[in-house]
Amino acid sequence: MNGPTLGNPQNTIEILQKYQFSFQKKFGQNFLIDTHVLDKIIRAAEITKEDMVLEIGPGIGTMTQYLAEAAGKVIAVEIDRNLIPILSETLSMYDNVRIINEDVLKLDIRKLAEEENQGRPIKVVANLPYYITTPIIMGLFEGQVPVESITVMVQKEVADRMQTGPGSKDYGALSLAVQYYAKPYIVANVPPNCFMPRPKVGSAVIRLTRHDTPPVQVKDEGLMFEIIRASFNQRRKTLANGLNNSSRLSYPKEVIAEAVEKLGKGPSIRGEALTLEEFARLSDILSESRHEQG
Repeated sequence: MNGPTLGNPQNTIEILQKYQFSFQKKFGQNFLIDTHVLDKIIRAAEITKEDMVLEIGPGIGTMTQYLAEAAGKVIAVEIDRNLIPILSETLSMYDNVRIINEDVLKLDIRKLAEEENQGRPIKVVANLPYYITTPIIMGLFEGQVPVESITVMVQKEVADRMQTGPGSKDYGALSLAVQYYAKPYIVANVPPNCFMPRPKVGSAVIRLTRHDTPPVQVKDEGLMFEIIRASFNQRRKTLANGLNNSSRLSYPKEVIAEAVEKLGKGPSIRGEALTLEEFARLSDILSESRHEQG
Protein backbone atom coordinates (compact mmCIF):
# COMPACT_ATOMS: atom_id res chain seq x y z
CA MET A 1 0.00 0.00 0.00
CA ASN A 2 1.93 3.04 -1.23
CA GLY A 3 0.83 6.59 -0.64
CA PRO A 4 -2.72 7.85 -0.12
CA THR A 5 -5.43 5.45 -1.31
CA LEU A 6 -8.67 6.87 0.04
CA GLY A 7 -9.21 9.64 -2.50
CA ASN A 8 -10.54 6.83 -4.68
CA PRO A 9 -14.31 6.41 -4.04
CA GLN A 10 -14.06 2.62 -4.46
CA ASN A 11 -11.60 2.35 -1.57
CA THR A 12 -13.77 4.63 0.56
CA ILE A 13 -16.81 2.42 -0.03
CA GLU A 14 -14.82 -0.71 0.75
CA ILE A 15 -13.56 0.51 4.10
CA LEU A 16 -16.98 1.84 5.12
CA GLN A 17 -18.55 -1.52 4.29
CA LYS A 18 -15.82 -3.47 6.07
CA TYR A 19 -16.55 -1.62 9.32
CA GLN A 20 -20.31 -1.37 8.63
CA PHE A 21 -20.00 2.35 9.21
CA SER A 22 -23.15 4.46 9.19
CA PHE A 23 -23.02 8.22 8.69
CA GLN A 24 -24.01 10.35 11.65
CA LYS A 25 -26.10 13.34 10.68
CA LYS A 26 -25.38 15.01 14.04
CA PHE A 27 -21.65 15.09 13.21
CA GLY A 28 -22.22 16.56 9.73
CA GLN A 29 -20.17 13.82 8.05
CA ASN A 30 -19.37 14.23 4.34
CA PHE A 31 -16.20 12.46 3.19
CA LEU A 32 -14.13 13.81 0.30
CA ILE A 33 -13.76 11.48 -2.68
CA ASP A 34 -11.90 13.64 -5.17
CA THR A 35 -8.11 13.47 -5.49
CA HIS A 36 -7.89 16.80 -7.39
CA VAL A 37 -9.57 18.63 -4.52
CA LEU A 38 -7.33 16.88 -1.98
CA ASP A 39 -4.22 17.93 -3.93
CA LYS A 40 -5.51 21.51 -4.11
CA ILE A 41 -6.05 21.67 -0.35
CA ILE A 42 -2.55 20.36 0.42
CA ARG A 43 -1.01 22.81 -2.07
CA ALA A 44 -3.02 25.77 -0.74
CA ALA A 45 -2.03 24.97 2.84
CA GLU A 46 1.66 25.06 1.77
CA ILE A 47 2.61 22.18 4.06
CA THR A 48 6.23 21.18 4.47
CA LYS A 49 8.08 18.60 6.56
CA GLU A 50 8.77 21.42 9.05
CA ASP A 51 5.06 21.75 9.85
CA MET A 52 2.77 20.37 12.48
CA VAL A 53 -0.77 20.17 11.16
CA LEU A 54 -3.94 20.00 13.20
CA GLU A 55 -6.70 18.24 11.27
CA ILE A 56 -10.22 18.60 12.61
CA GLY A 57 -12.64 15.81 11.70
CA PRO A 58 -10.41 13.39 9.76
CA GLY A 59 -13.34 11.04 9.09
CA ILE A 60 -11.89 7.82 7.67
CA GLY A 61 -8.48 9.44 7.14
CA THR A 62 -8.74 10.45 3.47
CA MET A 63 -7.09 13.85 3.80
CA THR A 64 -5.01 12.67 6.76
CA GLN A 65 -3.09 10.35 4.42
CA TYR A 66 -2.24 13.31 2.16
CA LEU A 67 -1.28 15.44 5.17
CA ALA A 68 0.90 12.71 6.65
CA GLU A 69 2.85 12.48 3.36
CA ALA A 70 3.46 16.25 3.31
CA ALA A 71 3.85 17.29 6.97
CA GLY A 72 6.30 16.57 9.74
CA LYS A 73 3.53 15.73 12.18
CA VAL A 74 -0.28 15.48 12.04
CA ILE A 75 -2.63 15.63 15.01
CA ALA A 76 -6.09 14.45 13.91
CA VAL A 77 -9.01 15.21 16.24
CA GLU A 78 -12.10 13.06 15.62
CA ILE A 79 -15.27 13.22 17.72
CA ASP A 80 -16.93 10.01 16.41
CA ARG A 81 -15.48 7.02 18.26
CA ASN A 82 -16.85 4.65 15.59
CA LEU A 83 -14.23 6.11 13.25
CA ILE A 84 -11.26 5.44 15.53
CA PRO A 85 -10.75 1.76 14.52
CA ILE A 86 -11.05 2.78 10.85
CA LEU A 87 -8.44 5.51 11.31
CA SER A 88 -6.13 3.05 13.07
CA GLU A 89 -6.23 0.92 9.92
CA THR A 90 -6.12 3.62 7.22
CA LEU A 91 -3.25 5.46 8.92
CA SER A 92 -1.32 2.43 10.12
CA MET A 93 1.57 3.03 7.70
CA TYR A 94 2.24 6.55 9.02
CA ASP A 95 4.24 7.02 12.20
CA ASN A 96 3.84 10.82 12.21
CA VAL A 97 0.09 10.86 12.95
CA ARG A 98 -1.56 11.06 16.35
CA ILE A 99 -5.32 10.48 16.58
CA ILE A 100 -7.27 12.10 19.41
CA ASN A 101 -10.87 10.96 20.01
CA GLU A 102 -12.27 14.19 21.38
CA ASP A 103 -14.66 17.08 20.69
CA VAL A 104 -12.37 19.77 19.28
CA LEU A 105 -14.45 22.53 20.90
CA LYS A 106 -13.63 21.08 24.33
CA LEU A 107 -9.95 20.57 23.59
CA ASP A 108 -7.25 22.97 24.81
CA ILE A 109 -5.58 23.41 21.41
CA ARG A 110 -3.19 26.06 22.70
CA LYS A 111 -1.85 23.54 25.25
CA LEU A 112 -1.70 20.83 22.57
CA ALA A 113 0.40 23.09 20.29
CA GLU A 114 2.63 23.87 23.27
CA GLU A 115 3.24 20.18 24.02
CA GLU A 116 3.42 18.84 20.48
CA ASN A 117 5.15 21.71 18.69
CA GLN A 118 7.01 23.66 21.40
CA GLY A 119 4.53 26.51 20.94
CA ARG A 120 5.62 27.13 17.35
CA PRO A 121 2.84 28.12 14.94
CA ILE A 122 0.75 25.24 13.61
CA LYS A 123 -1.26 24.94 10.43
CA VAL A 124 -4.89 23.87 10.60
CA VAL A 125 -6.40 21.90 7.72
CA ALA A 126 -9.92 20.51 7.82
CA ASN A 127 -13.02 19.46 5.97
CA LEU A 128 -15.20 21.08 8.62
CA PRO A 129 -18.64 19.92 9.71
CA TYR A 130 -20.71 22.89 8.57
CA TYR A 131 -22.69 23.33 11.74
CA ILE A 132 -19.57 24.12 13.82
CA THR A 133 -17.46 26.02 11.29
CA THR A 134 -17.79 29.41 12.98
CA PRO A 135 -17.18 28.33 16.61
CA ILE A 136 -14.12 26.32 15.53
CA ILE A 137 -12.53 29.11 13.50
CA MET A 138 -13.31 31.79 16.09
CA GLY A 139 -12.09 29.51 18.88
CA LEU A 140 -8.73 29.13 17.12
CA PHE A 141 -8.33 32.88 16.64
CA GLU A 142 -9.70 34.06 19.98
CA GLY A 143 -8.06 31.35 22.05
CA GLN A 144 -4.56 32.70 21.35
CA VAL A 145 -3.69 29.44 19.58
CA PRO A 146 -0.39 29.85 17.68
CA VAL A 147 -1.92 29.37 14.23
CA GLU A 148 -0.10 30.38 11.06
CA SER A 149 -2.91 29.52 8.66
CA ILE A 150 -6.25 27.73 8.51
CA THR A 151 -7.13 25.99 5.24
CA VAL A 152 -10.64 24.59 5.43
CA MET A 153 -13.47 23.20 3.39
CA VAL A 154 -16.64 25.05 4.35
CA GLN A 155 -20.07 25.74 2.94
CA LYS A 156 -19.69 28.02 -0.11
CA GLU A 157 -21.94 30.64 1.43
CA VAL A 158 -19.79 30.77 4.59
CA ALA A 159 -16.60 31.16 2.53
CA ASP A 160 -18.23 34.08 0.67
CA ARG A 161 -19.23 35.61 3.99
CA MET A 162 -15.68 35.41 5.32
CA GLN A 163 -14.15 37.40 2.50
CA THR A 164 -16.85 39.92 1.64
CA GLY A 165 -16.86 43.65 2.43
CA PRO A 166 -19.42 46.27 3.55
CA GLY A 167 -22.67 46.68 1.65
CA SER A 168 -23.01 43.03 0.60
CA LYS A 169 -25.84 40.89 1.97
CA ASP A 170 -23.25 38.30 3.06
CA TYR A 171 -21.33 40.87 5.12
CA GLY A 172 -21.66 40.40 8.86
CA ALA A 173 -19.97 39.71 12.18
CA LEU A 174 -18.13 36.67 10.77
CA SER A 175 -16.65 38.70 7.86
CA LEU A 176 -15.31 41.31 10.27
CA ALA A 177 -13.98 38.82 12.81
CA VAL A 178 -12.17 36.74 10.21
CA GLN A 179 -10.69 39.79 8.48
CA TYR A 180 -9.52 41.25 11.80
CA TYR A 181 -7.46 38.12 12.47
CA ALA A 182 -6.57 36.87 8.99
CA LYS A 183 -6.45 37.41 5.25
CA PRO A 184 -9.10 35.20 3.57
CA TYR A 185 -8.57 33.73 0.11
CA ILE A 186 -10.97 31.33 -1.64
CA VAL A 187 -8.85 28.56 -3.17
CA ALA A 188 -11.52 26.53 -4.98
CA ASN A 189 -15.24 25.92 -5.23
CA VAL A 190 -16.18 22.29 -4.69
CA PRO A 191 -19.43 20.78 -6.02
CA PRO A 192 -21.52 18.28 -3.97
CA ASN A 193 -20.47 15.29 -6.12
CA CYS A 194 -16.96 15.43 -4.62
CA PHE A 195 -18.32 14.06 -1.34
CA MET A 196 -19.93 10.96 0.04
CA PRO A 197 -22.74 11.35 1.00
CA ARG A 198 -23.41 14.39 -1.18
CA PRO A 199 -24.16 17.55 0.81
CA LYS A 200 -27.16 19.60 -0.31
CA VAL A 201 -25.06 22.73 -0.79
CA GLY A 202 -21.92 23.72 -2.65
CA SER A 203 -18.65 23.96 -0.74
CA ALA A 204 -15.45 25.97 -1.01
CA VAL A 205 -11.90 25.68 0.22
CA ILE A 206 -10.78 28.88 1.93
CA ARG A 207 -7.37 29.72 3.30
CA LEU A 208 -7.10 32.15 6.20
CA THR A 209 -3.56 33.45 6.64
CA ARG A 210 -3.11 34.93 10.09
CA HIS A 211 -2.07 38.61 10.25
CA ASP A 212 1.14 39.32 12.16
CA THR A 213 -0.63 42.32 13.61
CA PRO A 214 -4.34 43.15 13.17
CA PRO A 215 -5.07 45.54 10.27
CA VAL A 216 -6.71 48.01 12.68
CA GLN A 217 -5.65 49.27 16.09
CA VAL A 218 -8.39 49.27 18.72
CA LYS A 219 -8.22 50.08 22.46
CA ASP A 220 -10.67 47.38 23.53
CA GLU A 221 -10.98 44.38 21.21
CA GLY A 222 -13.76 42.82 23.31
CA LEU A 223 -15.87 45.97 23.15
CA MET A 224 -15.39 46.25 19.38
CA PHE A 225 -16.72 42.71 18.86
CA GLU A 226 -19.69 43.38 21.18
CA ILE A 227 -20.51 46.44 19.04
CA ILE A 228 -20.13 44.41 15.82
CA ARG A 229 -22.41 41.64 17.14
CA ALA A 230 -25.02 44.11 18.36
CA SER A 231 -25.09 45.98 15.07
CA PHE A 232 -25.71 42.80 13.05
CA ASN A 233 -28.15 41.17 15.47
CA GLN A 234 -31.01 43.04 13.88
CA ARG A 235 -29.91 43.87 10.38
CA ARG A 236 -32.98 45.92 9.50
CA LYS A 237 -32.35 48.38 12.31
CA THR A 238 -30.11 51.43 12.23
CA LEU A 239 -26.72 51.15 13.88
CA ALA A 240 -27.82 53.32 16.82
CA ASN A 241 -30.97 51.22 17.42
CA GLY A 242 -29.00 47.98 17.23
CA LEU A 243 -26.58 49.26 19.89
CA ASN A 244 -29.41 50.63 22.06
CA ASN A 245 -31.20 47.26 21.98
CA SER A 246 -28.14 45.24 23.03
CA SER A 247 -28.37 43.85 26.55
CA ARG A 248 -24.56 43.60 26.67
CA LEU A 249 -23.83 47.23 25.87
CA SER A 250 -25.07 49.60 28.55
CA TYR A 251 -24.63 53.04 27.09
CA PRO A 252 -27.22 55.82 27.39
CA LYS A 253 -29.07 56.54 24.14
CA GLU A 254 -27.56 60.01 23.80
CA VAL A 255 -24.01 58.67 24.21
CA ILE A 256 -24.61 56.19 21.36
CA ALA A 257 -26.18 58.88 19.16
CA GLU A 258 -23.23 61.17 19.82
CA ALA A 259 -20.70 58.41 19.05
CA VAL A 260 -22.37 57.63 15.70
CA GLU A 261 -22.34 61.36 14.92
CA LYS A 262 -18.64 61.63 15.84
CA LEU A 263 -18.00 58.81 13.39
CA GLY A 264 -19.23 61.22 10.72
CA LYS A 265 -22.17 59.03 9.71
CA GLY A 266 -25.82 60.11 9.58
CA PRO A 267 -28.24 58.78 12.23
CA SER A 268 -29.85 56.39 9.71
CA ILE A 269 -26.61 54.48 8.97
CA ARG A 270 -26.76 50.70 9.39
CA GLY A 271 -24.04 48.46 10.77
CA GLU A 272 -23.63 46.66 7.45
CA ALA A 273 -22.30 49.88 5.87
CA LEU A 274 -19.34 50.22 8.28
CA THR A 275 -15.83 48.98 7.59
CA LEU A 276 -13.63 47.26 10.17
CA GLU A 277 -11.73 50.57 10.64
CA GLU A 278 -15.00 52.39 11.36
CA PHE A 279 -16.08 49.78 13.91
CA ALA A 280 -12.68 50.15 15.60
CA ARG A 281 -13.12 53.95 15.67
CA LEU A 282 -16.67 53.69 17.04
CA SER A 283 -15.41 51.32 19.71
CA ASP A 284 -12.66 53.77 20.72
CA ILE A 285 -15.15 56.66 20.86
CA LEU A 286 -17.49 54.67 23.13
CA SER A 287 -14.63 53.41 25.25
CA GLU A 288 -13.51 57.02 25.84
CA SER A 289 -17.04 58.09 26.74
CA ARG A 290 -17.16 55.24 29.28
CA HIS A 291 -14.02 56.64 30.95
CA GLU A 292 -15.51 60.13 30.93
CA GLN A 293 -18.72 58.82 32.54
CA GLY A 294 -16.70 56.71 34.99
